[in-house]
Amino acid sequence: MIALTGATGAIGSRVARLLAEQDQPLRLLVRDATRAPQLGAEVAVFAGYTDGDGARAGLRGCDTMLLVSGRESPDRVGEHRAMVEAAGDAGVRKIVYLSFQGAAPEATFTFARDHFHTEQLIASSGLDHVFLRDSLYLSALAGLAGDDGVIRGPAGDGAVAAVSHDDVAAVAARVLVEARWQGATLDVTGPAALTLTEVAAELSSVSGREVRYIPESEDEAYASRRGYGAPDFEVTGWVSSYQAIANGEVATVSDTVEQVTGRSPQSLRDVLRTDPGCWAHLAPRDAP
Repeated sequence: MIALTGATGAIGSRVARLLAEQDQPLRLLVRDATRAPQLGAEVAVFAGYTDGDGARAGLRGCDTMLLVSGRESPDRVGEHRAMVEAAGDAGVRKIVYLSFQGAAPEATFTFARDHFHTEQLIASSGLDHVFLRDSLYLSALAGLAGDDGVIRGPAGDGAVAAVSHDDVAAVAARVLVEARWQGATLDVTGPAALTLTEVAAELSSVSGREVRYIPESEDEAYASRRGYGAPDFEVTGWVSSYQAIANGEVATVSDTVEQVTGRSPQSLRDVLRTDPGCWAHLAPRDAP
């Protein structure tokens, strides 16, 4: 029995469908049963990652857990710790954790530090584990462009080896059931590292509207994003994600998708063509 967290999200729902197609026994841990994918899987409702008792009850009888990282918060590592402890108490033997490329204690991207510390607590738990360090998502790159058709950020001329949700889910579905990846830390990336200038060019080609990248200074980036009213830790995460690109911390291309799934990873153009919703805000202004 495999337990999936984040089963209503972009990755967890895809993993659930892939495993259900293989008739794999599944239990979906969700906050709202009405939003759970209708796959014939068991559904366990709990109040979220801080709900230790609910998590233990939902995980009891499961051998393996996919731990999709929680939403960014000031104590995300603490939330992950509660889930790891619940898994151990419930008898789970293996955790596959959705981490982030470049996870390190001093990573430029501040949220990547949370991922490093979560990896450490999973490793110290004594449970078997696999860490999937995915890069930024290809569809999210389209969202970097504003409605004005401009990508702004302090990424310099750095590049990012962004990956599709489908490829991350396909890798996760395999390592959840295949023992040969035990103990591995795998970077999960797309087929190429792209600068934001190259991303803008692809968006222009697909959308039919000119999209540009304008580099910002750190001060400019903080000033523009503070206007959203988000807490400081979140604004810092947004800005530092661009700085990680500038520093080359998310530029390494891996062969994980091909090695694990046997097929080549999707490119940015593939994703833009199959998921036009991710760039719908860039449709030409005179479009019907």
